[in-house]
Amino acid sequence: MNSLLRNGVTSIVLVVGFQREKIISFVRSRWPEGTIHCVENPDFAGTNNACSLLLARDAVASDSLLLLDSDILFDDEILRQILLAAEDVACAMRTQGAISSEDIKIELADALRIRRIGKDIPLSRAAGESIGMEKFSAEATQLLFQTLARRVTSEKRINEFYEASFQEMIDGGQTFHAMDVKLLSCIEVDTEEDLLRAREMFIQKA
Repeated sequence: MNSLLRNGVTSIVLVVGFQREKIISFVRSRWPEGTIHCVENPDFAGTNNACSLLLARDAVASDSLLLLDSDILFDDEILRQILLAAEDVACAMRTQGAISSEDIKIELADALRIRRIGKDIPLSRAAGESIGMEKFSAEATQLLFQTLARRVTSEKRINEFYEASFQEMIDGGQTFHAMDVKLLSCIEVDTEEDLLRAREMFIQKA
């Protein structure tokens, strides 16, 4: 949150589910009222992040969108660079370090244009890992929510990752550009081991 505010992002929407009361209480205790708008997914246990993202549609309205997974820590410079990206859709990609079969992987069509994005991409074809940070222009944001609404609401695909909607957009002709974060620090925190690594990478620098 502080990184977003430091980089000029003043409209923040947080979709909450598990432990939402604790998260909302924490947010209200740390930032001024109105800074962060919380949207609740009451069915978080039976849905996936595509459904959660769709719930933010009204709060985002017709603006451009900076989409962040909530379990990542990252160098401020990554955020600054993606906010400055001129492309309609820019996805931050990590090419340094190991990539596992469980990661959301990116396959490139050329230097930086994405052909495929998802967990099912073979490691041999992966150029890197999506770190969970994407920027969409206002027009691309509208297409994203239209795609999500059809897949989640009409087709009842409530348990899929939103990258499935990204892939449909790519297959339909929307260009997604990869932005290599290179040696800038970023980490997804899924486990206690990840948390310890994150503390080493970031908290000890503070």
